[in-house]
Amino acid sequence: MPQQQRAARTKATIVRAAAEVFGNIGYEAATISDILRTAGVTKGALYFHFASKKELAQAVLDVQVSSVPTPPEQPLKLQRMLDQGMLVGHLLKRDPLVRGSVRLTVERGGRGAPDRRLPYLRWSQEVWGQLEMARESGELLPHVSTKQTAEMIVGAFAGIQGMSQTFSDYEDVCERASSLYHCIMPSVAVPAVLGRLDMAPDRGARVMASIEVARDRSATAAAIAAATGDTTAGNSTGGGTGTGTGTASAPGGGPAPGPGSGAAPGSRTPNGLDDAAELARTLA
Repeated sequence: MPQQQRAARTKATIVRAAAEVFGNIGYEAATISDILRTAGVTKGALYFHFASKKELAQAVLDVQVSSVPTPPEQPLKLQRMLDQGMLVGHLLKRDPLVRGSVRLTVERGGRGAPDRRLPYLRWSQEVWGQLEMARESGELLPHVSTKQTAEMIVGAFAGIQGMSQTFSDYEDVCERASSLYHCIMPSVAVPAVLGRLDMAPDRGARVMASIEVARDRSATAAAIAAATGDTTAGNSTGGGTGTGTGTASAPGGGPAPGPGSGAAPGSRTPNGLDDAAELARTLA
């Protein structure tokens, strides 16, 4: 493996280990020794990439948005916005990188703590871009301010994450997210769209299942291409295979992170998702 690839892999391992430690015990209690043990790397390797615990925590915060997979395209733009939030809730219980970065974002820190504003700003821009696309599709009520609504959704979601961590260690975060969206969306979506939105607590799990099926399909196609020398076989992927976000045009100029691209898998359900077995048959 080339040296640059090894260095990138080591850096990613350290960031993920740091997120796991921060997620378990918080920033203030975490030590470099804790992170070294979790990462399984030497002190020299860690300090080659990061000069301090604060710098390492900042790296964890910086990858929060890109660590959440891009949900598949949906017929309704608001559904895709909801899917992203429900996916975050699902991953909070399962993905150390998401869990650690979110805890770093919402917990209070003293002097010398990392700058926690970036995830709030990025998520606000992400939701803002999605709401703008929903407006263009005629899904929003006339009075809705997309910027204010985006900031309110992100702030409220941060609040329910904090409550869920305190009361159940994130076990009920999807139920709380579902309740939040059921309270917010009637004041955002037109009635014809509201009745079609899937805000169930298990929505995030179903979205993740569709992403994993698409990833498996893409990996299989790539393996076939490598075995047969067919350079086109690995180029067809289903929706939701990306792990970052694309770029949407934000109001007021300047790019705002927006949903990625990809065709949604077919399904009998109105929102384009079904169980993994049905998706596998559809994508075959």
